Amino acid sequence: MVVPSATSRDAVLELVKQKEAVEQKIADQGKILEANRVGMTDPLVDDAGFPRNDIDVYQVRQARHQIICLQNDLKALMKQIEQGLYTVHAETSAQQQENLASTKLRAMELGDDDGESSSAQAPSVRAIRVQTVKPIAKVNVVSEGSPAQEAGIALRDEIVEFGTVNGGNFRDLSQIAAVVRSCENKSVAVKVRRDGRLVDLMLTPKSWSGRGLLGCNIVPMDSVDC
Repeated sequence: MVVPSATSRDAVLELVKQKEAVEQKIADQGKILEANRVGMTDPLVDDAGFPRNDIDVYQVRQARHQIICLQNDLKALMKQIEQGLYTVHAETSAQQQENLASTKLRAMELGDDDGESSSAQAPSVRAIRVQTVKPIAKVNVVSEGSPAQEAGIALRDEIVEFGTVNGGNFRDLSQIAAVVRSCENKSVAVKVRRDGRLVDLMLTPKSWSGRGLLGCNIVPMDSVDC
């Protein structure tokens, strides 16, 4: 029997914690730049070529260096997380297929009456589980020929998971945008709720003939559809 590895899930969760810690460190270093009113590329010398006296040049240089290093660490973590998600997804899919085959075999062994009884109960259980899922965003536009359409994303799909972003850690749409940017030309696991059922998809953000890397418009759940 194929059982999703607790080690695989725990490893991904640990990587997510590390990612969030790195993101916080980047934000902290960014505050240093904000305090000095400079960004990552603003000059640190004046017109005469001397160090600017209106900022802490040493502090700014250190913050910039830390941000660059942390961004590299973040990219590496995102890659590990995506690989870990593929492993967990594969293990889960294998177990679901095995459970489905086992259920069908048991129904055949029990006979028509028992089979009908089991079939009558299963949809209600699945419906309860689907209804308890908390979507984080929804899709209100899908462009023809886009990566989103190729992946099977449909209009009015409710996004439950987008890569590492889910109902447990979702704050705003910038998190989804960050996953898209970091996973350009890489597959991202996406789970949507559609017509009362959950659908697992694999989406690859990439350049295409239209705008953006997805070709779909993702909006907050409370947005009013036009």
